[in-house]
Amino acid sequence: MIDSSENPEIVLTLPDGTTRTVKRDTLPREVVGSIGAGLLRAAIAVSVDGNVQDLVTPLRNGGSFRVLTERDADGSTQSPALDVLRHSAAHALATAVRRLRPDAKIGFGPAIEDGFYYDFEVADAFTPDDLASFEKEMRSVVAERFPFSREEVSRKEAEKRFVGDPLKLERLSELSDDEIISIYTDGPFIDLCRGPHVQDTGYLKHFKLLHVSAAYWRGDEKRQVLQRIYGTAWFRKEDLEAHLHRLEEAKKRDHRVLGQALDLFSTDQRVGPGLILWHPRGAIIRNEIETFEKELILRHGYDLVFTPHIVSEKLFEISGHLTNFREGMFGAIDVEGGSYRPKPMNCPGHICIYESKQRSYRDLPIRYAEFGTVYRYERSGVLHGMLRVRGFTQDDAHVFCTPSQVPGEIERLLDLVDEMLRVFGYPYTIELATKPENALGDDAVWSEAIETLAAVLKSRGQAYTMDEGGGAFYGPKLDFKLIDAIGRKWQGPTVQLDFNLPERFGLEYVGEDNARHRPFMLHRVLVGSMERFVGGLLEHFAGAFPVWLAPEQVRVLPITDVESDVAREITNRLMKERIRAHLDARSETLKYRVAEGARMKIPYMLVIGKREAQDGTVAVNVRGAGKEQKPLPMQVDDFIARVKDEIATRAVDLGIKKEGSREERGGRG
Repeated sequence: MIDSSENPEIVLTLPDGTTRTVKRDTLPREVVGSIGAGLLRAAIAVSVDGNVQDLVTPLRNGGSFRVLTERDADGSTQSPALDVLRHSAAHALATAVRRLRPDAKIGFGPAIEDGFYYDFEVADAFTPDDLASFEKEMRSVVAERFPFSREEVSRKEAEKRFVGDPLKLERLSELSDDEIISIYTDGPFIDLCRGPHVQDTGYLKHFKLLHVSAAYWRGDEKRQVLQRIYGTAWFRKEDLEAHLHRLEEAKKRDHRVLGQALDLFSTDQRVGPGLILWHPRGAIIRNEIETFEKELILRHGYDLVFTPHIVSEKLFEISGHLTNFREGMFGAIDVEGGSYRPKPMNCPGHICIYESKQRSYRDLPIRYAEFGTVYRYERSGVLHGMLRVRGFTQDDAHVFCTPSQVPGEIERLLDLVDEMLRVFGYPYTIELATKPENALGDDAVWSEAIETLAAVLKSRGQAYTMDEGGGAFYGPKLDFKLIDAIGRKWQGPTVQLDFNLPERFGLEYVGEDNARHRPFMLHRVLVGSMERFVGGLLEHFAGAFPVWLAPEQVRVLPITDVESDVAREITNRLMKERIRAHLDARSETLKYRVAEGARMKIPYMLVIGKREAQDGTVAVNVRGAGKEQKPLPMQVDDFIARVKDEIATRAVDLGIKKEGSREERGGRG
């Protein structure tokens, strides 16, 4: 790349390999226009050496030059071109709000995943009617095709422009003296902004305002509460409609609503925000997952351990958590003059177990696993059902090994993760997260560790993307993103390579040469947080869990009191076969009881009438089969055998289906 501060000309390399030499501060729109008038009309922004800027921000550095159009967003829900469109939509929203509510003071308006938001400080909270009015006014802003004009100004000039907007003045005061201050204008609206933006508001054809919520200024609960308006924007109408459909599906799958309806969990302000109370039905799901995982990891060579919930603060001083993770920890508890804290991580305790006696290279690798409950301070504004909590149980494990064993252990972990996720029917992607700003250790060691992880992935032909700066402070990691039934991504398993904690704790093993050596340490979780994983599963399956996870697997329904004794015998047989069954012999109509079982998403309901009682059969109602499907007659023994097989194999789909009935794949039940 040519440094434009030393050369009045810069060289741009186009995708076809040709070059353009232009003067420094040339506007990208001039370069794009020289390539073609049609391309200029289609241009959303440009990318210069991977840095995205709009067409009115001067070019100050050379390098690879690419024009971004809406084609760059084809088939994607997130792309640089979409980010530019959505950031511009946030400005159009602010333009509309200031027209209708001139008193609104403006905050920030960034693009976010699948959309955008803008923060406003107002005396009275926005209403749903306000939201509808703002969207209507946004369409007027779009129709007027206001150009997004950019201007670079001095600090003094910027202060004049935003004299009535204290939130902008606060942000302005934080800019360094050598930072370029830019202002964008679209029609009557002026904003302190770095950009980039589309050429004019007319590019914003397909958008929707979604909802409004309260948000603390700068995320600080001690600051004023703002009104945050969320929206989404897309290049194509069909993409907008598909996204809105996904949002509707997500509402139907909201784990907080389903968790209450299915009686799985609750929270209680007397217990405290972000602390989950598992009900008996929810505890069954959690226990089934833990039982399965324990069987799995024991087969993969792990040893189970347990460590205390409260730990001396001294341990976290050694580990570096007190320095690098203090804001995420709960406050200290004084015990006989010593400071203790609820543990935010399990790794220091596992290290102490490793250090409890001398280790030899013959002992390694050592694999410790624990379902350990940890506690992390999360601001109340970000708590969200089971997905963002303050107390949660991790299926945590740590592998201590020699440097030469690291690649093989990573291979084993990748196999373990794949086996685990296949049972739940989750496809997934992998991200390799690199060194963050607050990292411990030098760059050379980090680079070697990152390359080790990458090399294993490449050797397996495993696709992955890079998450620059997303690693833990003690080492790089692999993040597995689970893809649910409606295409959303969830944080799943994590594999972290750690060379810092062994150094900080002075871990050793005696090598084959009889000298002392430093082991490597691998951190891994499979489900991560049990709370978040179950909450995600609840939304993935829309509450219709596979039989092996279903809190109630079979409900037995006698049509009349005459069949109650037979129904009770069948229920007892099911329970003896370790099938979770419940007898519903209430006096309500069969139709009512079947409908209630459907609401509770019971996989199988067995109807027993006069004929079934005489023949020793059951009429099987299969969840999701539809009203047009008649119950399937089966011998009791055959039904029990089929259900036991589904449980034993941990099948994702319901195996007992009437021919032609609709299947329930991936939670679409």
